[in-house]
Amino acid sequence: MPTAAPAPVRQLDADHIAELTAVAAELLDAHGSATHPALLAGLPAARARLGPALHHALRPVDTADGLFVLRGLHVDDAELGPTPDHWSSVGRAGAHWDVVLLLVSALMGTPIAWDGQQDGRFVHNIVPSPGHETIQTGASSSVLLTPHTEDAFHPGRAHLLLLCCMRNHDRIATTAASIRRTGLSEEDVAELTRPVAPILPDDAYEEAQRFGGRPAPVPTLFAGEGGLTLRFDPAYTPIDRATDSWRAAYDRLQDQLARVSVAVSLQPGDVLVVDNDLVVHGRVPFTARYDGTDRWLKRASVRVPGRRTRPEAEAVEHGYGQAALEAWAG
Repeated sequence: MPTAAPAPVRQLDADHIAELTAVAAELLDAHGSATHPALLAGLPAARARLGPALHHALRPVDTADGLFVLRGLHVDDAELGPTPDHWSSVGRAGAHWDVVLLLVSALMGTPIAWDGQQDGRFVHNIVPSPGHETIQTGASSSVLLTPHTEDAFHPGRAHLLLLCCMRNHDRIATTAASIRRTGLSEEDVAELTRPVAPILPDDAYEEAQRFGGRPAPVPTLFAGEGGLTLRFDPAYTPIDRATDSWRAAYDRLQDQLARVSVAVSLQPGDVLVVDNDLVVHGRVPFTARYDGTDRWLKRASVRVPGRRTRPEAEAVEHGYGQAALEAWAG
């Protein structure tokens, strides 16, 4: 089980919050929606208007923990409206927070989206959905969401994952574990840096699951800048044809990640920032009520330009036909 050790916190002060939310409100007033192309194209200019202190506070993850909680923003529960029971029915609920999250993302890098997920939106809504209780996606509830790298199947996956809490009355925990806090042996590291098993697209990518190309094996571990990084999604990794020694090392990796895992119960307004190259994340099981009070997160994905944390061989992967979209060109 995850430990009770607290996640590192970066506290935004009142001036930071006023500056960030004022620019977000201006963008939303001007364009009406976080999905508007002009709003997305205008993010670099909006980012440039924000002061150096806010730029520093919203720098990417820079510790071996591979995560931090950004705290200080406030969500009005009554104003937010009920938790929807599917991402497609959110409408304009929480639209201001979509733009806030995009601004935070833009300060850390370049927000990305996917053609095949949530209609190409740059901010996803993560809510429990009827009929999805037991699948391994963010719409599940009654099962453990297995710790994983976000979009592990794709070479263009995000470097950073941002989860902004809208509602969490039941204090349902997100789990997280950094590869750099584990104690794997040199032998296990050597075993897992070999490309042995592929990682398949998860159930949120139906089109990718129908892709006709042959799945290629990928390394689980890689010696990147500053230490080990990982690419890990056991729920979508067919390991039955791997060697006994590789499977044993993979099992020990799972055990080590479980040993160093932390549980983060986000409060409304909290933004959990996860380094997707260092940290696997998941979620504990819970019982969804579907009464408008269930847990609700908003999710953004970010690439950090110039980062060198992945094998060069990833450049030739087909990505199961999925194309990542960038919020702005250049």
